[in-house]
Amino acid sequence: MSCTLLKTLGTVMMVCVLAGSSAVGQEAQQDAEHALAMKLLNPVAALISVPFQSNFEWGGGLRSQGFKYTLNFQPVIPISITENWNLISRTIVPVIHQDDVVADSTQGGLGDILQSVFFSPKAPGFGGIIWGAGPAFLLPTSTEDFLGAQKFAIGPTAVVLRQHSGWTYGMLANHLVSTGGTDATSDVNATFLQPFLSFTTKTRTTLALNTESTYDWENSKWTVPLNLTTKQLVKVGGQPMQFELGPKLYVEGPTGAPDWGIRFTYTLLFPTT
Repeated sequence: MSCTLLKTLGTVMMVCVLAGSSAVGQEAQQDAEHALAMKLLNPVAALISVPFQSNFEWGGGLRSQGFKYTLNFQPVIPISITENWNLISRTIVPVIHQDDVVADSTQGGLGDILQSVFFSPKAPGFGGIIWGAGPAFLLPTSTEDFLGAQKFAIGPTAVVLRQHSGWTYGMLANHLVSTGGTDATSDVNATFLQPFLSFTTKTRTTLALNTESTYDWENSKWTVPLNLTTKQLVKVGGQPMQFELGPKLYVEGPTGAPDWGIRFTYTLLFPTT
């Protein structure tokens, strides 16, 4: 009887250990996925990501009746260059379709490509500050008039941020000045400011707020769209990906700027080892 009782207790204890190990494993996986969702919010993280960002915008053009769709293909590729430093390549390739933004006409094709390169320390600095800086290039790749500046421009870019307790906040900025291109369009002399704030839950849901503000020094005009989006990190067949959806509201802009829009982004992730 005592021997049978001992075996029974041993079986119960084993079940408990296995259940506890399973719970620990699930918690560790949840923490890892939460960390991945946080990493995705860091523009200079050691993470290969391939976002496809769709922007639908209404109310643009001189008659405020225009529609514009922009698909931004935005691959981010980190390269380890030393033991302590990464080089981060961030590219924005816009594909555009617009109706009545230019009165009674339609344009479609490739816009100007923006290439940014950040040199960033692999480890956060004092106070957990993460940063990166380098050059940015605007390439005159637009395939139709009114889809780009048709100028080559260059300037500095930088990002600084901090992440803790689910929060991410910071700013990305650049300043571009044209150095060549056609004389048929205005020179480029613009400052871009993107302050951002977000919170990520343990279920990998992120609520994010940012502005993507541009000041045109040539015409002394601000363009300020405000973006409020919800992001969700998921895994499909073991492949991590993120979906983002939210409204865009233009709180300031020159004549012809849109009134509002919707953003939807699908991002493929390839964590580095």
